[in-house]
Amino acid sequence: MREIVFDTETTGLDPQSGDRLVEIGCIEMINRVPTGAVYHAYFNPERSMPAEAEAVHGISSAFLADKPRFAERAEELLAFLGDAPLVAHNAGFDFGFLNAELALCARPAVDRARMVDTVAIARRKHPGAKLSLDALCSRYGIDRSHRVKHGALLDAELLAQLYVELMGGRQIGMELAAEVEVKASVTAAPSISASPRVLRPARPHSPSAEESARHAAFVEAIKGAIWLQ
Repeated sequence: MREIVFDTETTGLDPQSGDRLVEIGCIEMINRVPTGAVYHAYFNPERSMPAEAEAVHGISSAFLADKPRFAERAEELLAFLGDAPLVAHNAGFDFGFLNAELALCARPAVDRARMVDTVAIARRKHPGAKLSLDALCSRYGIDRSHRVKHGALLDAELLAQLYVELMGGRQIGMELAAEVEVKASVTAAPSISASPRVLRPARPHSPSAEESARHAAFVEAIKGAIWLQ
């Protein structure tokens, strides 16, 4: 099962009011195990960066000035995403900005049926608890000491770890490939007969006469045995 865990950074909170996507980080997972394949890009938003947004992620207008526009990299981003489910924290926010950028370059929106929201998952598992990425990383013991400011790729990496924990823990997806192949072959060819079992003769378990005598002498030497009272 292929899934993409992703995060975005933006110029603000509302794409409908002119805010733009400036960074996206994506982590590929197969059977909830990171494969090492990532997609990371910065985009020139064609507008200034508000001071309050820069304070959150540290991305300045000067830094973005020579970066490509979203439309220039949309094709390779969509190719990386493929048709996989897309996992994000407060996913409606990230989907809103992603689809707004796709609309600006006349491309179809990403179907929200593909959306997996880790906030919604965490709310079901921990009702009433704090649901921020920081709070949930603390709950599950995920190290975020290197996270000084928000960053799309860094946050996607943390979220990938959190997602595994929310879905049942690190044991998921740890089957050996050989075991998977064996299961597949059994499923594909159930008529294959197993090798005949060779039964070994039973081993004797009763004590010998010498062992019985030594045990009786040992018990007799016990003073005040409770089973004799």
